[in-house]
Amino acid sequence: MKAAITTQSGPPAVIQIQEKPQPTVKKGWVVIRVKAFGLNRSELFTRQGHSPGVTFPIVQGIECVGEIEEDLSGVYAKGQKVAACMGGMGRNFDGGYAEFVCVPAEIVIPFVSELPWHILGAIPEMFQTVSGSLHEALEVKAGETLLIRGGSSSIGMLACQLAKYLGVAVIATTRNADKQKTLLDNGADHVLVDEGAIHELVKQRYPSGVDSVLELVGITTLKDSLACIKPKGTVCMTGILGGSWTMNEFTPMGDIPSLGRLTVYMGEASNLGKEQLQEFIDAVAKGAIVLSIDKTFRLDQIVEAHQYMESNQATGKLVVVL
Repeated sequence: MKAAITTQSGPPAVIQIQEKPQPTVKKGWVVIRVKAFGLNRSELFTRQGHSPGVTFPIVQGIECVGEIEEDLSGVYAKGQKVAACMGGMGRNFDGGYAEFVCVPAEIVIPFVSELPWHILGAIPEMFQTVSGSLHEALEVKAGETLLIRGGSSSIGMLACQLAKYLGVAVIATTRNADKQKTLLDNGADHVLVDEGAIHELVKQRYPSGVDSVLELVGITTLKDSLACIKPKGTVCMTGILGGSWTMNEFTPMGDIPSLGRLTVYMGEASNLGKEQLQEFIDAVAKGAIVLSIDKTFRLDQIVEAHQYMESNQATGKLVVVL
C-alpha cells in the first residue's frame, strides 16, 4: 500500500510517500480502508518533534474515515463505513496517512451516510473536539454568550456553527482582518481582530463579561481570555494555535478572576458516541450544519498540505482524500 511516512522530525519535506506492507489484522483491532482524513495542528507539532514518546519513522494521522477491510471479531462487516480517531493513532502506532490502517476496535465508530468522503473526512476529530469542549467542558446553554478565541481555525468555525445551532451568542476572533466577513458569514454575531489583548473590547459589548471562552490560541492569550469572563464564567483551553506549550508566569490568585473557572479539554474517541456522531452527520446532510472545508488534497500532496497548514492561511478544515 501507499503511505505518507514521516521519516524524521523536521519541515514538511520529511514526509515521504512510500510503499509498505498492508497492515495485518489482530485480535481486538480492525483494518480500515482509508477514504479520507482531516489534517490537525497536533500532527504539525508531532512532525516538528514536539510530541513526547513519538519515534520516527511513523505514519502520522490521528483520524480517518473509511470502510472496514477486516475484523476478526465479526462485529463489523467488510465495507461498513466507520470513523476512527485518537487512541494513539499516528503517535503510538501508524495512523491514517495511508491507504489502510489497523486500529483498536474501541476507537472505531460506525455510521451510515451518503455524504461524499471529503466532507466525512472533515468530521471525526473536529466534531469530537468541538462537541466535548462545548458540552462537557463549557456546558454551554441557549441564551449564553461564547467567545471563540481563534475563530477562523477549523475547530473555531465548527464551534461557532454548533453554538449557534444550540442558541448561543458568539463572538469570534481572528488575527487576520481579511477573515472578518468569513466569520460573520459562518454565523458569528460579532468578530474581533485579535492583536493579543481583547478583553476591553469584549467588556465594551458585554460589561459583565461573557459566559464562556473557548481558548484555541493557547497560553499566549490565556490570561487575556480569563479577563473576558463574567463571575462564574469558564475558560476552556482546547487548542495551542499560538504554538507555545508552557507559560513562564501564571498567578492563579491574580490571573483567574474571582469566581472564574479554568479547565482544559483533551478528549478521546470515548468522548464521541455512535449516536452523537450519527446525529451530527445527519445534521450536516440536512444542511443544518455547514462545515467549513478550506481545501482538499490527495495523499501524494501531503507535503503541500502540511506546508499550507503551517502557513496559517486556512480558514476551515483541510482534508486529504484517497
